[in-house]
Amino acid sequence: MKIRRADPTVMAAAAAKKDLSPRQQARLAESEAIRKKIIAQLSGPDDVFEIVLEPGEKLATIRQRVQRVAALQGVEVAVRVRGDRLYVGLMTPERRSRRGRRPKAAAPA
Repeated sequence: MKIRRADPTVMAAAAAKKDLSPRQQARLAESEAIRKKIIAQLSGPDDVFEIVLEPGEKLATIRQRVQRVAALQGVEVAVRVRGDRLYVGLMTPERRSRRGRRPKAAAPA
């Protein structure tokens, strides 16, 4: 192993940005479409959108993408799977899942 001094400008040089692959570009375009067509238009509990999958798409993947885009926008959404379709709407107390551990009962004071 050899150790020697180097020019400090080497540390300051920015790495060259890579171009996005076609798959990454498609995923970015799809996320932007979800944001514009669904998340931006959700204004109340009566707004529900249906997503019909194309051949080759998976329910779990699209569901995760919808939830990720909504989380980045700061919107809490409910996503329901019915057959081969997804339904997306704003999260309401009625739509919230009741799975998991039950909350403790209020103790008498």
